[in-house]
Amino acid sequence: MAKNLLIVESPAKAKTIEGYLGKDFTVKSSYGHIRDLVKSEDAIDIANNFEQKYEVPADKKQVVSELKKLAKEAEMVWLASDEDREGEAISWHLYDTLNLKEATTKRIVFHEITKPAILRAIENPRKIDYNLVNAQQARRVLDRLVGFELSPVLWKKVKPSLSAGRVQSVAVRLIVEREREINKFNSEAAFKIVAIFGKGKEAFKAELPERFAQQEDAEKFLQDCIGADFNIRSLDTRPAKRSPAAPFTTSTLQQEASRKLGFSVSRTMSVAQKLYESGNITYMRTDSVNLSDTALAAAAQEINSAYGEKYYQHRKYKTKSASAQEAHEAIRPTYFNAHTIEGDASEKRLYELIWKRAIASQMSEAQFEKTTAKISISKRKEELVANGEVMKFDGFLKVYLESHDDEDDTQQEGENAILPPLTQGQLLELQELTATERFSRPPARYTEASLVKKLEELGIGRPSTYAPTISTIQNRGYVVKEEREGKQRQFRVLTLKGDNITKQEKTENTGAERNKLFPTDIGAVVNDFLVQHFNGIVDFNFTASVEKQFDEIAQGLKEWTDMLRKFYDPFHKDVENTIETADKARGERDLGAHPENGKKVSVRIGRYGPFVQIGEVDENNKEDKPLYASLRSGQSIETISLADALELFKLPKKAGVYEDKDMTVAIGKFGPYIRHNSAFYSLPKGLDPLDVSEEMAIEIINEKRKKDIEKLIKAFDEDPEVKILNGRWGPYIEFGKQNVKIPKDKDPLTLTFEECKALAAEADKEPKKGKKKFPAKAAAKPAAKAAAKKK
Repeated sequence: MAKNLLIVESPAKAKTIEGYLGKDFTVKSSYGHIRDLVKSEDAIDIANNFEQKYEVPADKKQVVSELKKLAKEAEMVWLASDEDREGEAISWHLYDTLNLKEATTKRIVFHEITKPAILRAIENPRKIDYNLVNAQQARRVLDRLVGFELSPVLWKKVKPSLSAGRVQSVAVRLIVEREREINKFNSEAAFKIVAIFGKGKEAFKAELPERFAQQEDAEKFLQDCIGADFNIRSLDTRPAKRSPAAPFTTSTLQQEASRKLGFSVSRTMSVAQKLYESGNITYMRTDSVNLSDTALAAAAQEINSAYGEKYYQHRKYKTKSASAQEAHEAIRPTYFNAHTIEGDASEKRLYELIWKRAIASQMSEAQFEKTTAKISISKRKEELVANGEVMKFDGFLKVYLESHDDEDDTQQEGENAILPPLTQGQLLELQELTATERFSRPPARYTEASLVKKLEELGIGRPSTYAPTISTIQNRGYVVKEEREGKQRQFRVLTLKGDNITKQEKTENTGAERNKLFPTDIGAVVNDFLVQHFNGIVDFNFTASVEKQFDEIAQGLKEWTDMLRKFYDPFHKDVENTIETADKARGERDLGAHPENGKKVSVRIGRYGPFVQIGEVDENNKEDKPLYASLRSGQSIETISLADALELFKLPKKAGVYEDKDMTVAIGKFGPYIRHNSAFYSLPKGLDPLDVSEEMAIEIINEKRKKDIEKLIKAFDEDPEVKILNGRWGPYIEFGKQNVKIPKDKDPLTLTFEECKALAAEADKEPKKGKKKFPAKAAAKPAAKAAAKKK
């Protein structure tokens, strides 16, 4: 048996490190956390200084048992979990659960998984840092208390099965408030003037800095330009420089991978984790832009050999965040001379992005020559402006150019155009002058990456919390990430060519969204309820101050139980008061009266989601019941109109008869469909259910049947619910509601009913793979019962 047992968090990391250490070391993985708070209401003893009760979950008992056995046999145990607070807490949980002794336990940390880094860490061990452990415990306990106590309030006052979280609720608030800004926004139109001078390669654009609000003023400007002289009044040429961005932190990597690679925040972190564990990059959870001296020397060597000395410029970046730990490094490649790596496409693309950003940070500035030409108009006092830019030296741009979010991208049209040779006083030949109607844009909706950026700006969350926060608010149904089609909008264009002005009406698509975050109705109602009754929980400054207090605990400046007590006592009083006094929150909105019968039309949240109601319950007239209809995807309680609401009651509608059976068009949980002879047929995307004619319905039914026939490989007389079908990943057995994989050595065409039955039974025995469920929902139920008993 090896003298040393080294424990890391993941098996991939264990495999990489095992190759660096000799036979004296056994390297094992804890597979993340090995224990967590118990799921019952007695997990935290509030009266007894927030003492916690932990348990080893069933799926970790075998891991713990094996580690205990190996730890007993080893002379020294090395705890090598990640270097952040979460990693420190994992080391502490291992120390406590495995009954380790201080004399035979050492804690080591490293920023990268390389042989020198691992050996250096072993030469410089330390003890468990209980300040970091306490900071993680404070966060875990606080978030559990908030979730446990808020969730039952939401069940009673809003809707069953809801849950709330501290940082997640703030993220939802940002998205709800942005959506309301957009809904209130009134777009204003103005005419943008653009001139084209010269011909062919000598042609260039110039723009009027101001815009005209009225068409008459734009038309008058064009009219005055007929026969006018256009002269270069002034030419200003000056040098300009552009500097590279700092190396990646967790949040800037998430933003740039979203913009450049289209990765979600969680995908970025998952791929980065693989790159780190295989020894390709440094640790991926960091808010530092610092590079170590070793890294700076390696980058300098690589730039000088790959691009030449003139491309190298030494830089030290300072992190703006006061909470960032400068001892940590930014995210960078482990070896700068490795331009590419082995791995799947996602790993290669993300690595290349990290490599380019880190290398570019140590490269020379890009140098430009910027020219601004001001052009006078003989018949008007205004001046047109033309901007040109010529790159004199590419510098860091040889490797990398940073992207920007839509809302941040202030780059003017034509800024990077190259102007032809011009001289002051030169008379210009006008080719064309256009006045195009342009509309002001509302604030942009958040993407996952721009939400991370906003949370970081507000000081909310930390590198390890961004990805789980964004996943949680979507999993809870408070926010959806989706694409939405835009609307057609007309705009006017006036064009002066020669002495003639032509007028055109053109059409553009506006408001189309891709991968943007939208609040759901339930998200908006929960947010409003929390803002009204628990303003501290969703207050940006308060949430940021809580994060700062966690940092102070980590630095040993604050006692974690004191911090929790100051937070919990007033919060708990708010919970009790709200349960006693708050009204139910439904987000109800009165849309007006039905145009035919005068009955009240309203919209609100119900047990199964948002719905429209016509009429009210009349105790004296049981026959006159209200009518109900669910909102469609993309519709919102806050913006739906009376006309749109009444449209919902036109469904279900009879589309005609086919094969002596009615065809009914309706909208269900999974979108619009046709019901025919107890079977359901989904409508193609983009087809309005109200537009479905009898002919269209028959075509949709026949098309689906044809696909089903092509999909069917074999059916069985013994049971019509058992079929062998052709699927996306090859043939499989549909055994009632169960889908069963066919082994490679079996021919789908020769399988008997008995064989299918046996394969289904065998598949049923296999443990189901899946995500762990969020425990707060299940665990909060005893807390709700206890609250009810008190009453």
